[in-house]
Amino acid sequence: MELFLTMLAVLGLALLIDLTFGEPFWRWPIALHPTVVVNKFVVRVLPLFKSRNSKIERLNGVFLVIVTVLGTTAIAYAILYAFRLLFFPLYIIMAALMLKFTICIKLETKMAVEAAECIENKNVEKGREIASMFSRREPSTLNGRQVASAVIESMAENLADFKLSPMFYYAFFGVLGAVAFKTINILDGTVGFKDEKHINVGWFSAMADTVANFLLSRLTSLLIVLAAFFAGMDYKNAWKIMMRDYKKVPSINHGWPMAAMAGALGVQLEKPGYYVIGEEREALTPAHIKKALKIRNMTIVLFTFLIELPILFLSTNFLRFPV
Repeated sequence: MELFLTMLAVLGLALLIDLTFGEPFWRWPIALHPTVVVNKFVVRVLPLFKSRNSKIERLNGVFLVIVTVLGTTAIAYAILYAFRLLFFPLYIIMAALMLKFTICIKLETKMAVEAAECIENKNVEKGREIASMFSRREPSTLNGRQVASAVIESMAENLADFKLSPMFYYAFFGVLGAVAFKTINILDGTVGFKDEKHINVGWFSAMADTVANFLLSRLTSLLIVLAAFFAGMDYKNAWKIMMRDYKKVPSINHGWPMAAMAGALGVQLEKPGYYVIGEEREALTPAHIKKALKIRNMTIVLFTFLIELPILFLSTNFLRFPV
């Protein structure tokens, strides 16, 4: 029970820090955000793993993931171990900070609300700028409806990547599990592309991220359907569109929550030239961004009470993984 309460305190403090402060925007000469640090590390060492031989380069892609994940988790473990020896309350704070950096809720909320306001105020240019922070699509030609679509799609996709998956792996493996997952996610976002430069060296990063999110993306979509029920939205349509349209999205993971969200909102979501999911029962407006936020928040709450806390209790009482 003591370990459960400790991990519960770390989780609660991590969420409190995120919801209160969001992401730090340091203006120091050296960017200190762990995500930025890991990203820069991967970019810096990437040439060492490149090869003219495609088979060797693919093998090097495996080593890139192993080296980076082991490196981040080893550093995290050393820091936590040192703080635990020094002063236990400081250890709780440091563990919460580390976990917080794997989760992003407040910043996404702020950006989504700003995007909705930009569309409402006909400031499409600013809306495009915000949409570019949400997704990788080319923003310069997006209209207001497409900006709203990009934001909502990314919110659905990010439910697993930036919220539920880190919490899930924390429940099983403590802070180090969340750190390892976040590192894989950063690797995928840095080198997991199918262009000529990354297709060989980044294949394992992309696959590792797909495997790590495989269960959570599907669980997230089911929770979105349930959240739509509690939020008074069309949960039946959410289920219908989820089962019908998840295959339309190239990613085998992201299509599930995106289709469920489109169905719950009763709108069509579109990445121009790539896919269209959902049915246009309603014209897509900025108000749907705020409705998507409501579903997102309800999904996080449902996950916390139905999934996170039971796993946390069982893992701390039977598996005995450290924080």
